[in-house]
Amino acid sequence: MEYIPILVLVISFICLLAIGTPVAWSITISALLTMLVSIPALPAFTTVAQRIGTGLDSFALLAIPFFILSGELMNKGGIAHRLIAFAKTLVGALPGGLALINIISAMLMGAIAGSAMASASAMGSILGPEMEKEGYSREFGAAVNITSATTGLLIPPSNVLIVYSLASGGASIAALFLAGYIPGILTGLLLMLV
Repeated sequence: MEYIPILVLVISFICLLAIGTPVAWSITISALLTMLVSIPALPAFTTVAQRIGTGLDSFALLAIPFFILSGELMNKGGIAHRLIAFAKTLVGALPGGLALINIISAMLMGAIAGSAMASASAMGSILGPEMEKEGYSREFGAAVNITSATTGLLIPPSNVLIVYSLASGGASIAALFLAGYIPGILTGLLLMLV
């Protein structure tokens, strides 16, 4: 009798995944079904609704969509072009200059937006065609763009570091940001070296 809630949880979760239900909904529905087997309906629905509401109530998680929004606004406002022009003045004359410009621009965009996706989309849409015009292969340009965008995961303000702070139970976001600078810059420099 004590194993029935566990069986309901596991079987309902697997069945929901098998029919193509998204994972988040599968977890929620299987948890609700398990609670309905164990306790009356009203407390079960109340508990699930309360858990969904409190799971979204995180002030630090608000930073992530705002960093992404700021990155998109800056991209639409032309800051990506200015970052590329700045990177061009730094390393444009070196051999492989356009690839180096891509890496530095991605580092700068990651430092502004906090998102690797924002960095990859901004730099890839501008520098991808430029690299093809200069004779770089499309595969090489995509590889440089993708690998350089990962510096946005390390260089603060990084969305990944914010999520890690929340998941770890309260690691200092400021300390994580300070710890991210050197690995992010080293990653960018080593990518440029390669």
